[in-house]
Amino acid sequence: MVIVFALLALTVLVAANWYLWRRLFRDTTRGPGRARRGGAVLIAGGWGLAIGALVAERAGAPFWLQRVLAWPGFLWLALSVYLLLGVIVGEAVRPLLRRFLERRSPARTSAARPEPKPVPIGGPAAETPEAERPERAEPTPEDPAAEGPESGKSAPGGPAPERPEPESPAQSPSGPSRRLFVSRVVGGAAAAAAVGTVGYGTYGVLRGPRVKRVTVPLAKLPRGAHGYRIAVVSDIHLGPVLGRGFAQRVVDTINATQPDLIAVVGDLVDGSVKDLGPAAAPLARLKARQGSFFVTGNHEYFSGAEQWVEEVRRLGLNPLENARTELPWFDLAGVNDIAGESEGQGPDFAGALGDRDTTRACVLLAHQPVQIHDAVRHGVDLQLSGHTHGGQLWPGNFFAAAANPTVAGLERYGDTQLYVSRGAGAWGPPTRVGAPSDITVVELASTHA
Repeated sequence: MVIVFALLALTVLVAANWYLWRRLFRDTTRGPGRARRGGAVLIAGGWGLAIGALVAERAGAPFWLQRVLAWPGFLWLALSVYLLLGVIVGEAVRPLLRRFLERRSPARTSAARPEPKPVPIGGPAAETPEAERPERAEPTPEDPAAEGPESGKSAPGGPAPERPEPESPAQSPSGPSRRLFVSRVVGGAAAAAAVGTVGYGTYGVLRGPRVKRVTVPLAKLPRGAHGYRIAVVSDIHLGPVLGRGFAQRVVDTINATQPDLIAVVGDLVDGSVKDLGPAAAPLARLKARQGSFFVTGNHEYFSGAEQWVEEVRRLGLNPLENARTELPWFDLAGVNDIAGESEGQGPDFAGALGDRDTTRACVLLAHQPVQIHDAVRHGVDLQLSGHTHGGQLWPGNFFAAAANPTVAGLERYGDTQLYVSRGAGAWGPPTRVGAPSDITVVELASTHA
C-alpha cells in the first residue's frame, strides 16, 4: 500500500512539473532551444535541491551541508507551489485574452488601411487636379527603368525588381503569433506573481513575529489574577535557515510585552543540540515574573528530545514533562507531544492532572490541538497549543483544518477553551502566505472581577 501511494505521489509530482514546464517554457518559445532546456534544468534542479534539503535534515547530515541545501531547496518548494497555482489561474485568463485580441485585430487592420478614393468614369487624368497627380519622370534611353516594370526586365547586371512577399503566419496578427503572445503574457504574470508572493512571505518570516493579544475569561480564576498575562510562543523552528539572529528577535519581542509567564509550546528546533545549541542560546535571556516553561513538540522527537529538554533547562526554562506546577492563582500543567509515544515518552494526562484540586483553574501546555479531547476529559480550563502554523502557505490552511480541530485562534470545547498560535517561525520554506507569524499575549480574565 505504501509503495502504491508513493508511486501515485511521484506520478502527480512529475505530471505537475511537466505541466509547469510546458506552460512556462515550451508554450512561450517558438521552438527547441536554450530557454526550454534551461527551464527543464531549473525545475529538475530545484526539486533535486528541495529533496536534498529534506533528506539532509532528517538524516543528520553535516550542518554546513544542511545550510547550503536549505535556502534554495526550501524556497523552491514554496515557489513551485505558487508557480503552479499561477499557471492554473492562467487557464481561465488565457481564453479571455485571446478573445480580446481577436476583437481588436480586425479593427486595427481596417484602421491601418486607408479607404480607396472613388475613380470618376472619365478616368483619373480627366478629374484629378494637376497638383494632386503623382509626378512621373520621363524615361530616357540611358535610364534602365525606362522600359517600366511592365516589361518584367531588369537593368543589365542589376537585381530583379522587388516584389512584396506574402505575410508569414508568424507575422500575422492571428494564428501562432497570437498564441505565443498570450502564453508569454500569462506565463510572465504567473511567474511575477509567484516570485512576489514568496518574496513578501519570506520577508514576513525573517522580519520576526508580531505580537497578538487575546483575552480569555476563566470562571475559576480568582479576582486577584485578573489581567494575568501569558506570552505564548510556539514553532520557532530554529534550524539551518532560522538561526541565532532569529531567536534573538523572538526573545526581544517576548520580553517587550513584560509578561507574567512565558509558555514555549513545542517545535523549538529542527536539529541537534550540537548543531543548534548556539542558535538557542538567546533563550537564556527570556524574562517573566513567574518564569518560562517548555513542553516538547513533534520536531523535538526528530532532533533528540531528551538532550533538548536538558538544554532548555540549562538555559533557564522549566520543562513540564507530563507534570504540573501550582502557581499562586492557578495550576499550570504540561504534557509531552504525541510523537513521543514512539520512544515511550508520550503524553500522560493522568500523571499531569490526575490528583489536582479541580476547584482551581488549570492551564495546560500541549503542542498539538488534537490533544484538546483529553484536556476536556480531565477538566482543563484552557489549553495553549501550536503545531498548525495556521497552514503556513495558503491554501495549506484547508489541509491543516482537516487534521486539527482548530487551526488558529480561540475556540471553546465544552467547558474547556483552546487557543492555537500560528507560531513564530516556519518549517521548510522560511515563508508564510496568508498565515502571519505571531507571539500571543493571552490575558486571563476573572469572571468575578
